[in-house]
Amino acid sequence: MNIVLFHSTYGLRPAVHAAADRLRDAGHEVVVPDLFEGRTFGTVEEGMAHRDDIGRDELLRRAVLAAAPHSDRGLVYAGFSFGGSVAQHLALADDKARGLLLLHGTADIADDAAVDELPVQLHVADPDPFEPHDWLTTWYLRMGRAGADVEVHRYPGAGHLFTDPDLPDYDAEAAERAWKASLGFLDTL
Repeated sequence: MNIVLFHSTYGLRPAVHAAADRLRDAGHEVVVPDLFEGRTFGTVEEGMAHRDDIGRDELLRRAVLAAAPHSDRGLVYAGFSFGGSVAQHLALADDKARGLLLLHGTADIADDAAVDELPVQLHVADPDPFEPHDWLTTWYLRMGRAGADVEVHRYPGAGHLFTDPDLPDYDAEAAERAWKASLGFLDTL
């Protein structure tokens, strides 16, 4: 499977490369774009400020440019938190998308979004301050109306970025469960 994997607002850190290596070890080809052009951050607040300084349109432009050379093969879009929102935007706009793997993040969905049974898997902490229950319910229903085939995995007690071993949110057990389900999901595509 060809995967484009987007980083969180912390930037392209070692944990993202380790995740890409894990996917490669499972037999996938993985591209890891750097939307922040080498900048990384020690806190989510610093990363969010940088994200906001760059702007949504520019970040999506960078993401499209990074994915475009690979999209003719049919991509699985994937991302961590903010990177999940980027992946979601691209997957919903790419009629050749093979799947969408969201780790810790979602995005709003345009009213006219339409896909043909796009397989989607979401892994999210429960509760998650960035993905509250009401939001996730609305997101799930809107993705279904858009035509996506959505599977949601919740991890009670885990922190927001629970798959990142370099952050305080890390939860080894939840991370292993998420990776096992993610790799299983990718194997079905």
